[in-house]
Amino acid sequence: MIHIENLVKRYGSLIALDHLNLDIEEGEIFGLLGPNGSGKTTAIGCLLALLKYDKGQITVFGKEMHPDSYNIKKNIGVVMQNIAVFEQMSVWENIDYFCGLYIKDKAKRKELVEEAIRFTNLEDYRKIRPKKLSGGLLRRLNIACGIVHKPKLIILDEPTVAVDPQSRNKILEGILELNKQGSTIIYTSHYMEEVEQICSRIAIIDHGRVLATGTKEELKNMIKTGETITIEAIAADDALLAGLHALPHVFDITYEEQVLKIRLSSARHNLVRILNFLTERDVSFGRVFSELPTLNDVFLEITGKELRD
Repeated sequence: MIHIENLVKRYGSLIALDHLNLDIEEGEIFGLLGPNGSGKTTAIGCLLALLKYDKGQITVFGKEMHPDSYNIKKNIGVVMQNIAVFEQMSVWENIDYFCGLYIKDKAKRKELVEEAIRFTNLEDYRKIRPKKLSGGLLRRLNIACGIVHKPKLIILDEPTVAVDPQSRNKILEGILELNKQGSTIIYTSHYMEEVEQICSRIAIIDHGRVLATGTKEELKNMIKTGETITIEAIAADDALLAGLHALPHVFDITYEEQVLKIRLSSARHNLVRILNFLTERDVSFGRVFSELPTLNDVFLEITGKELRD
């Protein structure tokens, strides 16, 4: 559905996109992960032909994308991080306005607006103006305006920023339902758990390049980390840390505010080996838990930094 080849975008001496290559298949929920400044938003701007780029090729639905490719753009819905609605219009009027940009038939438009209101659970707010809505309701209105015309491709740029957990769950459930109804979705977020929950395939971007692409399982198999053991309320000196680091399969240790994190390659009995080591030295500690690799582990190993908002 989307093919991006050798995309280069410069802002003066700054290279925002450095020969970016990306393919997104029809029916995917495709996650874009990257820190601030990694090139995600610039890539989306180029994909939508909102930004000129220096080099490369972009095709959407098998056709080359240009600023005047309205036959392509009418099948795309965009929900950006910044709320883009009209304060002087009600919820219903906002959704109707954005639907009217694509659908001219009034009867059809009314049907689609009502469906979008039901889909985003805004029935009780249809006459309310945006300034009286909570942050979560505003996000849902923003989404309704972007998807009301039932686009084949939906781009969601951090749609759950600064919303409460209940609204976030409703938004994620809605995204999954949109995908079931046939929409291909590009999803950017700083929340790793969201990407793991809903995305079928993920690309990790930094410095304008794709560093890795695959399912979450494929990405986790690319890295050395097989297990992370966290030990709380432990007093550790340099000798103890050195002894732990010398144990089999241990390759990284961090110790801050009496919390010890040990990263190990995949092996049987890692946790038992660590606990035996501490018990033999009569070291007291609090809660202990072991985690399998996360997307944050993937990002940390590939880029050398954690992905945080």
